[in-house]
Amino acid sequence: MNRRSLAGRLAALAAVTATLGGCASDGGDGGAASPVSAPPGTTAQRTPDSGGTSARTPRGTLLVTDFGSDTVTFVDPAERGAAADLGSVRVGTAPYGIALGEDGTAWVATAEGVAAVDTRTRERTALIPYRTDTGPVTTGEYRGGGMGIALSPDGSRAYVGVNVPGGEGTLEVVDTERREVTRVVPVGRRPFDVDVSRDGRQVYATNHDSFDVSVVGTGDWTARRIEVAPYGTEGGLGSWLKPHYTAVRPSDGALLLPFEGERLAVVDPGTGRVRIEEMTANTHQHGVTAGADGTLYVVGTGPIDPSEDDGPSLTVRSPDGDERVVPLDGPHETVALSADGGTAYVSGGFTRDGYWNGLSVVDVATGRVTRLPVGERPLAVAVLGGRGTGAG
Repeated sequence: MNRRSLAGRLAALAAVTATLGGCASDGGDGGAASPVSAPPGTTAQRTPDSGGTSARTPRGTLLVTDFGSDTVTFVDPAERGAAADLGSVRVGTAPYGIALGEDGTAWVATAEGVAAVDTRTRERTALIPYRTDTGPVTTGEYRGGGMGIALSPDGSRAYVGVNVPGGEGTLEVVDTERREVTRVVPVGRRPFDVDVSRDGRQVYATNHDSFDVSVVGTGDWTARRIEVAPYGTEGGLGSWLKPHYTAVRPSDGALLLPFEGERLAVVDPGTGRVRIEEMTANTHQHGVTAGADGTLYVVGTGPIDPSEDDGPSLTVRSPDGDERVVPLDGPHETVALSADGGTAYVSGGFTRDGYWNGLSVVDVATGRVTRLPVGERPLAVAVLGGRGTGAG
C-alpha cells in the first residue's frame, strides 16, 4: 500500500486542482454550454438512425448514456466499428446514470428529468420532471439534475439522486407505473450514485461533495448520514479524496467504496461503522460494481499526481481481497458486467476533462482489452440481461 503522508498528498492535489479544475470542487461548470430549453414533455423521440421500432433489441445489448449529448446509444458488443452502433434515442440533456427494469424499460437520469426508454422499440416513452429546483438546464460536470439512479427490487420505484448546484441534493422517488415523482428526501451534496439494498428497505445515495452516504429507509423515508472519508475531510470542496460510486456486497449488504487504489471503505449501513481494507492500484478511482460471486470491479481513472500515481486501470478484486490490476488506455468512469460475468465494459466518458468516445471491453479471465468506439462522452453502461448497470 502506498503510505504517502496526507499533508504531502493534499499539497499535490491542490496544485493539480488549480491546473485541471477537476472533480474536486462544485464551483463552475467546466466550460458548460449555455442553458437550453427542455424538449417536449413525454413525446417519444428517436434519432433517425435508431433502427426503427420493428428492430428487435437482442439480449446482451449495451445501453450507454451519452453525457456529451442528449441520447442513449444502443451497442452490440459482438460487433466492431460502426456495425456495433444500433442507433440512439433522445432522452434529455446530459444523461448520467441508467437503470434497467425487468419489463425492458430503461430509466435514465438527465438534467431535465427521468427519461423512460422502451428498449424493445427503442423509443423514449416519458420524461418525468423533477420536483427539486435545480436551476437552469445546463451541461457539463457540475450541471444540476439527476445523477445516480436505481430501481426497487420489484421495479415499482425508481430512485434518482438529484444534484442542486451549490447546495444539498435530494433523492426523488418515481412511481414507475404512474410515471411521476411521489416523494423527495434531502440527502448530501452531488449524489453521484444511488444503490438499493437487496430487500428494498434501504436506498443509499453516495454524496461526492459532502464525504458521505445517505441511508434512506423506504418505510418512513428518514435519512441517516454516514461519513465515508478514509483520508479525512481536510480540503472540503477542494479535496479530491471523496466518495464517488458504491457497490452493495451480495453476501452481507455491506457498502463498498474504493479510494485512490489504496483504500476500500467497507460500510455497515445498519451500524454506520466504516472499516478500511488495503487496495493496490494506486490510481484515482471512480466506478465500481460487484459480480454475483462478490468479485469487485473498480475503475481507475488515472493519476491525480503523475509523479506518484499510476495510470488508468480496472481492478478485479476477489471476495478474499486478492487483486488483479488490468491497465487501460485513457481515463474511464464506470463499469458494467455481461450476464455471465466474463466481460467487463468500462466507459471512457469520464466526468472530468480528458474523456474519449468509447468503451474498453475487458475479458475478465485473460485481462485482454479491446476498444470499442461508441457514443459521445459515454458515461454509464447497462447490459440487457447483465449484472452491472454502471452509474447507479
